[in-house]
Amino acid sequence: MKATTQSNSHTYYLDWEVQKAARKMMEEIMKVKPGETVLITSDTTSDQRVVNAAAGAAMDMGAYPIVMQFPASLEQAIMIEPTPPVLAAIKAADVWIEFDYQLFYTRGWKQAMDAGTRQLTAAAMDVDMLINVIGRYDHATIVKLGNRLVDLHNAAKNMRITSPGGTDLTFSCEGRKCKQSGAYADEPGISVMLSGQTSMCPIEDTINGTIVYDGGLFPPQEIGKQVNPVKLTVEKGVVTKIEGEGKEANLFTKWMASWNDEKMYWIAHISCGFNPGVPEPTGRIEEDERIFGCVEIGIGTQGEGLGGKSWVAANHTDGIILNPTIYCDGSAIEKDGFYVESGLVEICKKLHVAGY
Repeated sequence: MKATTQSNSHTYYLDWEVQKAARKMMEEIMKVKPGETVLITSDTTSDQRVVNAAAGAAMDMGAYPIVMQFPASLEQAIMIEPTPPVLAAIKAADVWIEFDYQLFYTRGWKQAMDAGTRQLTAAAMDVDMLINVIGRYDHATIVKLGNRLVDLHNAAKNMRITSPGGTDLTFSCEGRKCKQSGAYADEPGISVMLSGQTSMCPIEDTINGTIVYDGGLFPPQEIGKQVNPVKLTVEKGVVTKIEGEGKEANLFTKWMASWNDEKMYWIAHISCGFNPGVPEPTGRIEEDERIFGCVEIGIGTQGEGLGGKSWVAANHTDGIILNPTIYCDGSAIEKDGFYVESGLVEICKKLHVAGY
């Protein structure tokens, strides 16, 4: 569970803009059709302004919205199995919008996907996040940017990621397909995340080097907005050492060890953020994973849809690397957080991203 940041809590804050962004989410991303049932799940940390805007947008499009709310989990971060009533609802819905921070990648989520539900993970979304990630920029052009990144990654046999903070990681990826997680929910049983992120699973035992998280890390929820970097040593796809000054490294070390599960230290995926609506860390991992130009690396459970070996660990955690340089077969496609490959640069210009 991750508490939502609502610094501007009055009910009319960006009210019109929220309604427009919610309609865009339903229409362009989720492809909602008249007569469909749209289930919206939330917990007691969810921003009800966003929940209500999503329900209103669904109804305005001729769909039938249903809102379910349940208590937030204060003990664990993610992956809480749905109760029987919630499980029945997510399996029966045509479209499922998940604003809670609990059900993604659970067995219940998998059952809903097998039943043909189209799902969007929008955990901990508040007004600012809805507008920044969905409302501000043209969704179709962001998808084009993601497609270009996917093509470059899929063409590479070997990659290297470095950063000013100290990251230097190498891996092989030949035969492992990259995809973007925030495209369109245009077929039954598809699960999408918010636009602006690619994900891939490198060949696990080829991942070696150093990861320095300096833009965000969640869970554990106690870290909040990251201040001090956390350094990880990786050998053959496994985190062998956690270092760093300040509370973050100490909390993360203890949280990882608390699960008593060796798979918690396995590198699960490597992702790239490219949503121009998120220029800097916010403290909300779902948003920070999409910081424009960042790299995000997940550890723990590796989802089936990512194309790797696939395993279930006791939990999953994600961390952010700021201002990376990314090399595909020795050629840089990004330097210090700015894309330099010509195709990427051209799309960034069309999006009117600052600095291009």
